[in-house]
Amino acid sequence: MDEYAWPTGPDLPDADVVLGSWAATVAALPVGTRITGEVIGRQPFGVFIRIDGVPAAVALAEITAMPPGMELPVIGASAEGEVVWHAHNHQVRVRLDEWRMSAE
Repeated sequence: MDEYAWPTGPDLPDADVVLGSWAATVAALPVGTRITGEVIGRQPFGVFIRIDGVPAAVALAEITAMPPGMELPVIGASAEGEVVWHAHNHQVRVRLDEWRMSAE
């Protein structure tokens, strides 16, 4: 498998499900909400996370929040963090705890 991979798999929501559930996702995950999940995709710009308990949500942790010298988490890694934004493209933006702790 390539180092960078888009999220794929039978248990991931398709775009129509994400779009149709967006209002419920935003209500369930307001800014400041703590999340846990699994890294399901990597790109040079960040990692995609499947959020536990919110099956129609896809989170993105962007490298702009990653401290210098850190590595992106690998696919399958557990992730914990905080919701920091709801993006126009129906992604829940998060800041990972491991990035915050390293920056302090």
